[in-house]
Amino acid sequence: MNLIRNLSRLPGIGVKTAERLAMHILQKPRKEAERLSRSILEVRKKAKLCSLCFALSDSDICNICSNPERDPAILCVVEHPAEMVAVEKSGAFRGLYHILQGALSPMDGVGPDNIRIRELISRVEEGQVREVVLATNTNVGGESTASYISECLKNYPIKVTRIASGVPVGGELKYVDQVTLKRAMETRHTI
Repeated sequence: MNLIRNLSRLPGIGVKTAERLAMHILQKPRKEAERLSRSILEVRKKAKLCSLCFALSDSDICNICSNPERDPAILCVVEHPAEMVAVEKSGAFRGLYHILQGALSPMDGVGPDNIRIRELISRVEEGQVREVVLATNTNVGGESTASYISECLKNYPIKVTRIASGVPVGGELKYVDQVTLKRAMETRHTI
């Protein structure tokens, strides 16, 4: 069935989940299926990138960038919109974002010109930013991206920070991988 095949192409959706979703859609009234179909087409038609932070938005400037209660002096740099959503859900950040739309990966042909590093530097050069929080992933690509950005920003009068990484809250040390545990030991702090 085409519907199952197409649903299973979505991230995190396997064949069994796609089958359950398809059966759910088929059991609902036709109007609900049409409403779902229209909403998918509508989001594809209206979604665009925010002209400031490059988040997905239905307007030129997203709700976060246009919110006067956010602190424009602090930028949180993430790789993709999904990471921005995760940081937002934490409720721990009240500044603005900069979404790179990827991470450096020379093996895959992704260099500094293929992600939005130039735009980040332009935002810093405007003079309003006091701190850049590097919240890229802790894999090889994310780490190299954070290191590269840190190097690019070292001559600007701003603070460049990196999100902490290490043992997760509620985690047991005996189950934590060696690289994570090593990072936690290296970035320990006084309490």
